[in-house]
Amino acid sequence: MTSIGIFGAAGRMGRAIAQAASEADLRVAGGTDHSPDGSDIAPGLPIGNDPLALAEASDVLIDFSVPGALSGHLDACIAARKPLLVGTTGLEAVHHALIDEAARLIPVLQTGNTSLGVNLLAALVEQAAARLGDDWDIEIVEMHHKHKVDAPSGTALLLGEAAARGRGITLADHSERGRDGITGARARGAIGFAALRGGSVAGDHQVILAAEGERIEIGHRAENRVIFARGAVKAARWLATQPPGRYDMKGVLGL
Repeated sequence: MTSIGIFGAAGRMGRAIAQAASEADLRVAGGTDHSPDGSDIAPGLPIGNDPLALAEASDVLIDFSVPGALSGHLDACIAARKPLLVGTTGLEAVHHALIDEAARLIPVLQTGNTSLGVNLLAALVEQAAARLGDDWDIEIVEMHHKHKVDAPSGTALLLGEAAARGRGITLADHSERGRDGITGARARGAIGFAALRGGSVAGDHQVILAAEGERIEIGHRAENRVIFARGAVKAARWLATQPPGRYDMKGVLGL
């Protein structure tokens, strides 16, 4: 039976993943968090603070913690030669460089969203962007609960990257964010982002492709974080069988 270790186990996603793993008949080896509170992830599974010990006790690790902890978690997985799924959002270029380096030695799957529905949406966005010219404006609108600390969301960026791939451009050179005041006309070929925060929204994402006289709107609504936990567990089970390399959710979906 595949055993899963959870970095960031004290958080809402960590606990949801433990529950999803149990429902999928996978064993949870344990979990760590930066400030263990003495509580359990689940009965009999205490939260510790030793990433290497957890990596050695697990077949595959899942990380939904914070960007600042990623380096240590990668080091632990490399030392134990164990696969790691990175679902932490708010990553920057330095974090992606660390993932690239680690992927030479272990399997690493990094994604801004583990929902199977969201990742299918990303594939549809990529296809639409590839088939429609840059006279079609692309806007990505996302809403999350009031406690979310990063914007745009990792999922919004995932969708933006999908649109950029479809057009054969880089998102960094074509994204527009935080419009305010007299901004001037929208740049042709730009990919725009708008982030909304409030209440207890688990995650709403809408991609709008707008041309003169018509528009296409496709989106995804997450009713609770259970869908992310189930997707993470499915992806971890898949990752445990892969050779070293960097992966995303396309492999899990067979896309």
